[in-house]
Amino acid sequence: MNKTVAERGPKFRRRAEARPDEVLDAALELFIDKGFAATRVEDIARRAGLSKGTVYLYFPSKEALLEGLVRRAILPIADSALTALHDYEGDPRIVLNMVLTMLAGRISDPKVMAMPKLIFREAMGFPGLAEMYRREVLDRVIPAVEGLIRRGIEQGYLRPVDPSLTIRSIIGPLMLHVAMAELFGIMPEGGLHMDKLVENHLSILFDGLSAPPSAKQWSSS
Repeated sequence: MNKTVAERGPKFRRRAEARPDEVLDAALELFIDKGFAATRVEDIARRAGLSKGTVYLYFPSKEALLEGLVRRAILPIADSALTALHDYEGDPRIVLNMVLTMLAGRISDPKVMAMPKLIFREAMGFPGLAEMYRREVLDRVIPAVEGLIRRGIEQGYLRPVDPSLTIRSIIGPLMLHVAMAELFGIMPEGGLHMDKLVENHLSILFDGLSAPPSAKQWSSS
């Protein structure tokens, strides 16, 4: 008997630990299919195979579910980008290439890919979502990218540009690419191909950003 209990305990704990993700998976499917407003918590519970009370145990409201989806999909990407950007010294094109390539790879996950569509659709009706996304993602990443661009200018790698406006040029094409496909149904032939988009985008971006060799002021010596 004791052995049976000992064997069942970890299994049940793993099951409990998996439940938040099961709830979020069900919520994501329904938010995309039906929209946030039309989805009820009992619908999410039924899709997840749980009771309504169990859903509320992990997420006290539908808004908390929406925030949980953003945190699960987007925050790991922001954290990875910040790790690469933090106090980087040297040619900023190297780290921008690495970060955008990493972003393209993460977006290939359907659960991550669904989030931009959900954010675009629901942010206007749920201001708390936009505020949370700004606080936990944009307010952390934007200063790091601005610092990277500013150092790149000072060291002669980049032309003198406005760091704040340049961030929009760096991220804007990726957001528009996703918006055109997911919101307006304008899909490139063969699919999104985020890797090809990033490669094409970086080629254009770096041709515009890069300073001529004669302008480089920084050296390793």
